[in-house]
Amino acid sequence: MKVGLFIPCYVDQFYPGAAIATLELLEKLGVSVVFPAGQTCCGQPMANSGFEHLTHTVNEKFVKQFGGVDYVVSPSGSCVLHLKEHLHTNDRHEAEATILRSRIYELTEFLTDVLKIKQLNARFPHRVGLHQSCHGQRGLHISQMTELVAPPFSKPVHLLNLVDDLELINLDRPDECCGFGGTFCVVEEAVSSKMGKDRVADHLRNGAEYITSADMSCLMHLEGLLRRQKSETKVVHIAEILNSNVS
Repeated sequence: MKVGLFIPCYVDQFYPGAAIATLELLEKLGVSVVFPAGQTCCGQPMANSGFEHLTHTVNEKFVKQFGGVDYVVSPSGSCVLHLKEHLHTNDRHEAEATILRSRIYELTEFLTDVLKIKQLNARFPHRVGLHQSCHGQRGLHISQMTELVAPPFSKPVHLLNLVDDLELINLDRPDECCGFGGTFCVVEEAVSSKMGKDRVADHLRNGAEYITSADMSCLMHLEGLLRRQKSETKVVHIAEILNSNVS
């Protein structure tokens, strides 16, 4: 199995630890990983701002960079959802783009659906709150939505339960949006901030030492609010927990 590792631009620039943890975790699990050095942004910021027609060259580059791998894996649910739904080239590479769209996975869904992980050699002795992002939950369906009358499930929860000494806390509103929403936090900053404060308060109220998620973008938003509140609670990408064996 050959996996192409796609690292979103904001993770590369601001949270390289999440990228490194993803690589190390996949290699520990016996996956052959390649990292195309010429990769760049997936085009989501442009598309979200109404300029999807300007992303064709970005899409063509993505297809060329990741052609020939069995799967593409990324530690970002929002970027993966964008690529699954919007990776088109409108040229001779469209057939390749179609194949890639079916082979792109967010990290936790790849670990559960493809590798079918049942055990991990990981330890994280802390109280952890899980933020289930909108893109991951409602777009990629990596966890069930509580408003549906359907059996509950959560791929991130399954994986976190495999980590020794980790205490996963119960939240009052487990699938509430954090308010980040990419460009939403720019054009509706007051609403975005209030939603984020509510999300942070839920974790703090239930004693979280760390807040984790499959989306580093949501964590970036929550981290800013935690810092402004001078809170000791920290954010950590789920890959860093699954790859951890230290206190």
